[in-house]
Amino acid sequence: MKAAKKAAKLPKAAKMTKAKRMVKRRPAVADQAAAEAARRARHLKALSCVSGAERELEELVFGDSLNVEEDELLRCLAGPRRVTAAEGKGLQEESSDSEVENEAKGDLLPKKPAWVDEDDEAEENVDMTHKYRKDFMKSDAETTLTKKKLKKRLEEQFQQAMGGVPAWADLENRKKSKRTSSDSDSDEDDDLICRTGNYITSSESLPRGILKMSTCLPANQERFANGKLVTVQFHPSAQVVMTAGHDRSVSLFQVDGIRNPKIQSIYLESFPIYKARFSMDGEQVVATGTHHSMFFVYDMMAGSIIPIPKVRGVEEKFLRNFELSPDGSFMLLIGTSGYLHLLSMKTKELISTMKVNGRCTASAFTPDSSKIYSYSKEGEVFIWDVRSRKCLHKFEDEGSLEGKCIAVSKNNQYVACGSSSGVVNLYTTDTCLKENRPKPVKAIMNLVTSATCVTFNPTTEILAVASRDTDEAVKLVHLPSYTVFSNFPVFRRKQIYLTQSMDFSPRSGYFSVANNKGKALLFRLKHYSSF
Repeated sequence: MKAAKKAAKLPKAAKMTKAKRMVKRRPAVADQAAAEAARRARHLKALSCVSGAERELEELVFGDSLNVEEDELLRCLAGPRRVTAAEGKGLQEESSDSEVENEAKGDLLPKKPAWVDEDDEAEENVDMTHKYRKDFMKSDAETTLTKKKLKKRLEEQFQQAMGGVPAWADLENRKKSKRTSSDSDSDEDDDLICRTGNYITSSESLPRGILKMSTCLPANQERFANGKLVTVQFHPSAQVVMTAGHDRSVSLFQVDGIRNPKIQSIYLESFPIYKARFSMDGEQVVATGTHHSMFFVYDMMAGSIIPIPKVRGVEEKFLRNFELSPDGSFMLLIGTSGYLHLLSMKTKELISTMKVNGRCTASAFTPDSSKIYSYSKEGEVFIWDVRSRKCLHKFEDEGSLEGKCIAVSKNNQYVACGSSSGVVNLYTTDTCLKENRPKPVKAIMNLVTSATCVTFNPTTEILAVASRDTDEAVKLVHLPSYTVFSNFPVFRRKQIYLTQSMDFSPRSGYFSVANNKGKALLFRLKHYSSF
């Protein structure tokens, strides 16, 4: 029994000794953990206690928000935080003001630069004597300027050229306009969607380079002239064109661009026509012959042909070239030996006679009918006052060997003089009235033979120049760029032949050319919408 009791006590003693050993080990483990924690704290303290120089270097390289960036990195690693219902409601209420607050924070807390280079602050001088910067010098003493001053001067010149600071360069106004335009954009978009039509319109002024045009049937398609067609002219008010030629006939056609039906033809016996013109009211046609001292007047309203056999006081063997004043009051007969006979359009009687030095080859009235430009064979241009019949001024056409034709634009801005050399000089009327040897604004040298016909369109955007001495010698010049339209006449295709006369319709919708084949070629100018 004693042996059994001893055996039972042994495990209890062993358990007690084992428990005592465990109790002794626990303080040792705790001491080791505390020592490890202390060691880590020392290391962290050593890492955090950096020198002032190192801290400044870190701020210069990484900025002064290291702690903030570390917190943001930890939040990103932790993942998105769940938002409660109350917080979500608060966020929705504050979302409307978030953008304004962000802008305010950006304005109040500007970021500092990572580093500042002292060399950048030093002012660098710019050489102003360079050929690209000479224009910015205000005096010869300004041989150098700093970059800031040069920048300011460039801004001043730009604002002066633009008439002030443009809207896209004014940052303050742009910020304000962005806020105000956000509300109006939606309304404008709605209005744009609710309408239909062309949102892109063509420019009102005629563009240069390529002239949009199409070739129609000849204006006299239903009756070609037998021989040379010397005159083509559009009616001043009706959609009608007149042709006249050496076949002794005057014909009228309606212009529609498709068939151009004939209206009427009159025949003048033994009277080859040299020139024919509508009166300004469009009720009469005046026609002169090639070898006659008389002329005819065709009254379209009465349907009668009135011969004017002899004008008292006009001693001319032949009456050929003439001009009618735009106001319908006068008729100017161009005689031989430099004589100019001014007639009343109403009575066909002589009012006065003027004379130029040499022989007069061409004349033209100004649009207001107050002056007459007379071009002599010697290359001089005389300007006459219609009321007093006195010569107001005289000037020489530059480089002219022999004058051939002259025209004044419908807006009284330009005078075109064509000479035997093929050069057409374009002057402004102001210089013609003041200078004895004015310089032309443009010398048109696209003709290689004598310039025999020049005419302006009613809008003064096209000047037509032509020569009757060679085929296809017609050019259309764009004003005011003074460049020739490259697509007229058509290259390598004979169509016009020898040009005898040219004219534009009252609103420039059509352009017609009379040639030596008896045809009045018709072209539709698409830039102009009406006849």
